[in-house]
Amino acid sequence: MLDLTAEMAELWASLGAPAAGRARVVQIVAARRGEGASTVARELALHAAKRAGRSVWLVDLDLLASPQHAAIAEASERYGKLGEPAAASPDNSIFFTVQPPLRQADGQAWPNSRYLVAHRVGAARFWVTRFRRDVLKGGQTVHVLPTGDYWNALRKFADVIIVDAPSPERSQAALTVAPFMDQTVLVVAADEADVRAPAKLRDAINGAGGNVAGLFFNRGTVERPGFLKAILP
Repeated sequence: MLDLTAEMAELWASLGAPAAGRARVVQIVAARRGEGASTVARELALHAAKRAGRSVWLVDLDLLASPQHAAIAEASERYGKLGEPAAASPDNSIFFTVQPPLRQADGQAWPNSRYLVAHRVGAARFWVTRFRRDVLKGGQTVHVLPTGDYWNALRKFADVIIVDAPSPERSQAALTVAPFMDQTVLVVAADEADVRAPAKLRDAINGAGGNVAGLFFNRGTVERPGFLKAILP
């Protein structure tokens, strides 16, 4: 595994200090699949939890696959062992809907929030989410919602919330949640010279009401906000 410790320290510093008394919600996304956004999100969460001493939630928007949970489980020597599943919503709010709803014995809809659990990672105040795909029934689909309720509720229980979003070619989740993120960081592979796709994504996120904080060259360097304007006109 490539060691991104130094790069994460720079990225963390470049994001700046959050407003006093307010947790920061940072979305990590790449314009194209395979550029390493999930690795950056996971390593940034690790840095914030273990080196910056913050309470951190890593929320995976790739719901059906939950790759963050799987990656941490496979590298427990680096991240820490996963704890038992716990409720991932402090007030039953959630950022997605499952349709058609599952009916309980009393005829009431099974709460959407019960599809998502969180596992503590090691001894740090670090949690990672996992979607309970195993309880889905045939024909049910999952849709990310344009609501800030869940993110606002989670702010009360974590200093930093890192949101790992799939690339837009796979899902529109990054654009859907963009208005409710404090910052969005775009990830580009260090050896990728074509910046047209990141430029398009930047414009789409800004157009959706989001805030693009900067560009991270995976396996390369970290640039501070404003760098995007220089190379992505």
